[in-house]
Parts: sequence; structure tokens; C-alpha cells
Amino acid sequence: MTRLLPFLLFLLAACEAVPPVTSRSQEPLAETGDPLRLRAIRAERNFIRVVETVEPVAERECRRLAPRLNCDFQIVIDDRAGQPPNAFQTVDRLGRPIIAFNLALIASARNIDELAFVMGHESAHHVLDHLAQTQQNAAVGAVIFSGLAALTGADPEAIRSAEELGAAVGARSYSKDFELEADRLGTVIAARAGYDPIRGAAFFTRIPDPGNSFLGSHPPNAARLAVVRETVQAIGAPSG
Repeated sequence: MTRLLPFLLFLLAACEAVPPVTSRSQEPLAETGDPLRLRAIRAERNFIRVVETVEPVAERECRRLAPRLNCDFQIVIDDRAGQPPNAFQTVDRLGRPIIAFNLALIASARNIDELAFVMGHESAHHVLDHLAQTQQNAAVGAVIFSGLAALTGADPEAIRSAEELGAAVGARSYSKDFELEADRLGTVIAARAGYDPIRGAAFFTRIPDPGNSFLGSHPPNAARLAVVRETVQAIGAPSG
């Protein structure tokens, strides 16, 4: 799990009120004479708007589908420079779900539908309890691999290496399925928040395709786009 230090907590209560931004266009801004600053302002406002509209829907779906989980999502930003675009879901020590975005991902989003889809996808990982399942699979893999190594008479160092390998294999055993499940529920969350999931999932066309490699952590981009389209059709959400 990538560590997110330091956190820049994105506390909406401390932000100024933001005028609504539709999913079809970016909000027009006054001329500043500085294109970079203009872009940063737009990215900030778009992100705030997405958090304000998607988080309540994600929380509602969490309480409906997984009432035993903590559904009080906390949205944070990793402000470290030089990081590739990334977002992920984790939990704090009290079990509160955290959705983390870094600045590169926020800046690279071409529209607010993409930000909304990513937020829906990451919140879906929590609702579906994928983190706990991944940890359990990793533990099982570690026990099996280290046990087999011990049976063959391996030394302690080799057993530790086998345990680490087993944990890695176990953690990836169902990771592709988890990603597709999160894409499916993430589509529902984004659509119910008023965004276009198909337009949002278009970022799959711009990132490297992982293909269908053995023990890869993500499914092919085409499979993910297909799941989004199928889900939009199934729920009757507007798109395009």
C-alpha cells in the first residue's frame, strides 16, 4: 500500500462557496493573464464541486449496501510534487474510509466527469470491502507459500522470501475482479451524482493498457470500458 505522507486535508467547510459547474462545460473564469493560474483555479473549483456532489451519494450507497462499515468518507490530497497521477482508497486507524487524490491526477482530468468517476470507483472499493478481502487473500497466500517452503526444508530466509511472495500473489488473486466490481458500482455512484460515467471513463483510453497479464493488478482497459457501458445501459443513465 502506497503511504500518503504528508496529507493535505481538503476540508470543504473551510473553502469558499463554489458556483455550480455542469458536467457539460467548464465554468468560465475571469481573465487573469496567467494561463497556469487559470488552469489551477479551474481544477480546484472542479474538484471541490465533485467532492460536494459525489461524496454524499457514495455515503448513501455505502449505508445502503454495507451498513456495518464506516461510511464517513474523508477526501484528502497528496500534495507531493513529481508524482504520477494516482488515486486510491484506504482506511485510517479507526476504520474511517479515505479516498486520496494526488495533484497530478486532479490536474490531468479533462473534465469533471472523469474526477467524478474516479471518486465513485475509489469509494466503491470501500463499499465492496475490497481492502479487507485483499488483506485476507494476502495472508492466506503468505501462509501457503511459507508452509510449502518449510516442508521442503528451506532455511528461515527462504521461508521469509516465500512468505512475501505468497502475500503478493494472494493480494493479486482477485484484484482484476475487484477493479471491475468497483468500476460497476463506481458507474452507479457517478451517475446518481449527476455525472456521465462513460465520459468519465474515457481516461482509460489515455492510460497504458495493462492487457491481461498473469497476476496483473488491473484488467484490460477495454474490459473496464465495456463494464461501464453495460452498467450505464442497465441503470438507464443518460450518457454521451
